[in-house]
Amino acid sequence: MSEQEFVIAIQQGNKQVFENLFRQYYVPLVGYANKMLGDKMDAEEVVQKLFCKLWENRESFSINISIKSYLYKSVHNHCLNFIKHEKVKQLHVHTVLSKEVETEKDASHLIRTNELNKKILAAIEKLPEQCRLTFQLSRNENLKYAEIAEAMGVSIKTVENQMGKALKHLRTSLAEYMVSVILFLVSCITNF
Repeated sequence: MSEQEFVIAIQQGNKQVFENLFRQYYVPLVGYANKMLGDKMDAEEVVQKLFCKLWENRESFSINISIKSYLYKSVHNHCLNFIKHEKVKQLHVHTVLSKEVETEKDASHLIRTNELNKKILAAIEKLPEQCRLTFQLSRNENLKYAEIAEAMGVSIKTVENQMGKALKHLRTSLAEYMVSVILFLVSCITNF
């Protein structure tokens, strides 16, 4: 199948062709994005969003270069946008944190912080044992994934999976407190 026939098949909604494209390029694109972002989960998110956007806009999908070049260029651009977005978020968190520091002496703030801390600890305690241990070794002991894998006698991939599960569980459990959690975590980092 020529590249043009490939593009036409995707435009027409051929799921099999799209699935083949996904299977062929997903892993290398995640690797490429990971080199730019330095975080595998963020890299996977960027590539997944790219493929979702490609499928959603398939009817207008049109390229003048090879599909491979198009995908890599798209991932590159998505990574740059992701980095810009992260910088904006960090700036926003810093701004909010600066304002929060000004009111830190407020008794109600201290009460909320203590309550939030209890909720975070409770959410961590609800993690399955392996997830909790992996999370604590990473966050509390500042161990790298390779060090955790060695300490626990598991593969690095297992550590990555357990951290992914832990973070997903915590995001879900603490969704209503996410802004406060971010501020709490940032204040913990700046207190070191």
